[in-house]
Amino acid sequence: MYNISFLRKSVAVALTMFFAASSVSAHEGDTLQLTLPQAIAMALEQSPSARSARHTFLAQYWNYRYYRANYLPSLTLSSSPYINNEINKITQGDGTSLFLSQSQFGGDVSLSINQNIPLTGGTFFIKSSLNYLREMESKVNMFSTIPVSVGYTQSLFGYNSLKWDRRIEPLRFVEAKKNYAEAIELVSAQACSYFFNLATSQSNLRMAHSNYANADTLYRMAQGRYRLGTITENEMLQLEIRRLGEEATAMDAQISHEESLQSFRSFLGVGQDTHITLIMPDSVPDFIVPLADALRLAMKNSPDPVYYERIRHEARSNLANAKANAGLRADIYLQFGLSQTGNTLPTAYKRPMTQEYGSLTISLPILDWGRGRGKVRVARSQQELTDIQAEQGMDDFRQNVQKLVSQFNMQARKVRIARLTDQRARHRHAVAMRLYISGQNTLLDLNDAIAEQNSAGRSYIYAMSTYWTLYYTLRSITGYDFQSQCEITEQLPVE
Repeated sequence: MYNISFLRKSVAVALTMFFAASSVSAHEGDTLQLTLPQAIAMALEQSPSARSARHTFLAQYWNYRYYRANYLPSLTLSSSPYINNEINKITQGDGTSLFLSQSQFGGDVSLSINQNIPLTGGTFFIKSSLNYLREMESKVNMFSTIPVSVGYTQSLFGYNSLKWDRRIEPLRFVEAKKNYAEAIELVSAQACSYFFNLATSQSNLRMAHSNYANADTLYRMAQGRYRLGTITENEMLQLEIRRLGEEATAMDAQISHEESLQSFRSFLGVGQDTHITLIMPDSVPDFIVPLADALRLAMKNSPDPVYYERIRHEARSNLANAKANAGLRADIYLQFGLSQTGNTLPTAYKRPMTQEYGSLTISLPILDWGRGRGKVRVARSQQELTDIQAEQGMDDFRQNVQKLVSQFNMQARKVRIARLTDQRARHRHAVAMRLYISGQNTLLDLNDAIAEQNSAGRSYIYAMSTYWTLYYTLRSITGYDFQSQCEITEQLPVE
């Protein structure tokens, strides 16, 4: 008659064969043993998600540098040499026109310093220029110089983009820095999710092989008992069906494990032939996050409040732009300086004469069929809608923080309950197996014990996964490590 020692030996042999096969496949590529902190560190260092976060921030950083350069003086050197050898229509002194051949070589060079004025939106400039013309046939040289001139250009009633950029772009950069810090913490949360997904699939695979080994052993025992007449044919068929079902489950678990492994490899950015073995954490830290502190830190460190403030300013900027384009527009241009001409370069700079130039350009729409007014109304409506969305978004943001804190504060207890349930389910399974083999238990009770053990094992890993995912999500939204009680400082890629 079969006994418990025979069952244990059969299970041991089956598991030994399984782990031997796993060991062979592991040697086909590199073997990587990972704890949860190691997996997170690897994800932060080389995962595509972390690299994407860095490049996204760098793009925003250089946009900010471009914005700041608009408020600094710029020095520009320009030149446009040319050759003109063609027949042109030339107006004579008496008003008649003749087609005459021209052969000329000329060019100009200018050096200018420009400074934008954010308060008014105008531009102040200082310029010096030289023009040269040589008539090739007569071999006459002519020079025209502006040794120095100063000027100012301004739109009187136009849209002042410099003023609005000064309000919006610093917010955009602050938002980019906070987005980067949040993205890095969310990479850690993703790493937790992938880690425990693989842990679940590995646990399911081990349970599937163990359940198959048990079902196979019980089926072999049932064949002997059936021949002795101690069990019915119905019970033997039930065991055979269970053995076949566990075999199919083991194959499905193998496929699921391979999929989880491939996904984890892809997330970490490691080779697809790398075998990964996980070392599960045996406990979770137990601490309480005060809701008031979490809300205060979230308002300070999360990018969401900055985002809603930025879109409010952008809506007002769009309204100002629409108003400026709908009404009277006037542009002024003023320039004062010195100029001179001559046949030689020295004479072109000798005794320069004063130069004065000013212009005023006015544009007033008389009949536009309401297009300008319509754009203003659309912009105003969009501004009001943005204000409503920002207010609603901030309410949702606070509610999400409250929900996250509430879930996290209960999760450590859920982990302890799940761990104790897993231990009790394993013990009950061992007891049910022993009682069934000794004939003191029914197959139905044994199946219930197996199902409870499988469910408890999965629930424990899921509880661990939820805890660590909530932990890093809470870090991402508050920018604070409540376990160590310190601010989270991310090293920016460029600072």
